[in-house]
Amino acid sequence: MWCTSRRLQLNFDKTEMIWFGSRSNLAKLQRINLSLQVGTSNIQPSSVVWDLGVYMDSERTMKEHVAKIAAACFYHIRRLRQVRRRIGQEVTQQLVLALIMSKLDYCNSVLAGLPTSTLQPLQRVQNAAARARPMFGLSRSDHVTPTLIQLHWLPVSYRIKFKMCCLVHVIHYGRSPACLTETVQSVSASRSRSSSTSSMDYSLPRLRRKFGEQAFIHAGPATWNAMPDSG
Repeated sequence: MWCTSRRLQLNFDKTEMIWFGSRSNLAKLQRINLSLQVGTSNIQPSSVVWDLGVYMDSERTMKEHVAKIAAACFYHIRRLRQVRRRIGQEVTQQLVLALIMSKLDYCNSVLAGLPTSTLQPLQRVQNAAARARPMFGLSRSDHVTPTLIQLHWLPVSYRIKFKMCCLVHVIHYGRSPACLTETVQSVSASRSRSSSTSSMDYSLPRLRRKFGEQAFIHAGPATWNAMPDSG
């Protein structure tokens, strides 16, 4: 009805559908027909779908997304290693930021709450990107942490937290769209306000499953509330 009212027609060749759930629940669904009939087209479910540059898998582990991003970044790193001596330090730095770091930061808020083991491939990408810069001349056996500090590059897990805090920041100061503002509630506006909490804090919703901690309505306020006081 939404498409019809706006005179839009679905391209069924590009239409995908996916069922989300735990491994056990998805196994139960396999006993029934999960396809979707739209008009004369029959759309079969996929285990992974791609939307706006993000790969979402049915079990919501984000491992497929991490693997795809890591593979794309390592491809560019290998190419840069072949030409970095010829193009010089400044151009190499610009290419690293444009081709690699931009991919690590794009929509990285969807990776909030994931275990360290899942994010490790992206951290290896960042380490390799630092070693690819000719000014440091690092080998694979050298520790990369001092170089990351010199470059002012936050580790991948902290880049994700930084993105979450930036999103809550624009909400806190009323500069976000309604779709974000309506997802969180400040402690000062909550009935369950406690005298031991800061007025800058945001309420954490009650969750039925641990997976909910990855959602912005929980991960955003939790990351924001964990920041130290400015004083």
